[in-house]
Amino acid sequence: MSPRINLDKEAILRVAAEIADRDGLDAVTIATLAKKLNIKSPSLYNHINGMSDLRKQLAIYGIEELYNALINATIGIAGEEAIHSFANAYVTFARNHHGLYDAVTQISMQSDEQLQVAGSKTVELVSRVLGTYKLNKEDEIHTVRGLRSMLHGFASIEKNGGFGIPINVDESLRKMVDTYLLGMQYYKKDE
Repeated sequence: MSPRINLDKEAILRVAAEIADRDGLDAVTIATLAKKLNIKSPSLYNHINGMSDLRKQLAIYGIEELYNALINATIGIAGEEAIHSFANAYVTFARNHHGLYDAVTQISMQSDEQLQVAGSKTVELVSRVLGTYKLNKEDEIHTVRGLRSMLHGFASIEKNGGFGIPINVDESLRKMVDTYLLGMQYYKKDE
């Protein structure tokens, strides 16, 4: 094998994400990644510290990619429109990046500062999107958790083929978010 020019961590993670999305997260190994990059496995250790580090770095990469999709979907809009756009972008990301989404959702962020920092940007974005509702801090945390849980549940059920009834799934997503928004009116602070 000839050495790969311009190999860096970003290129490695991009290829790892492609493997995960095409073949599943479990298909991402040092050996498959090296083969895809046309390098010898030991060369990867110049950029990553083994399989657990690869999974962590792939999760951070996935969190950043998801964040970028979410922020692009919500720039310049607010209120219900922003929440619907956020929800659509979240589910679309999960649909288009099955393996990368698994990398994000199957890792514990509690014990790793890098993962917490990456994840906190998304939480802050959701808080900004919900800003027009002027929630107190505790209710804001509850609604962020609720939105994330709802969207992750929807994306996971869809990914696993759980929506077999031939009714438009995107319409189900819209109605679910509409119902969530109606419930949020209860917590909205009086202006």
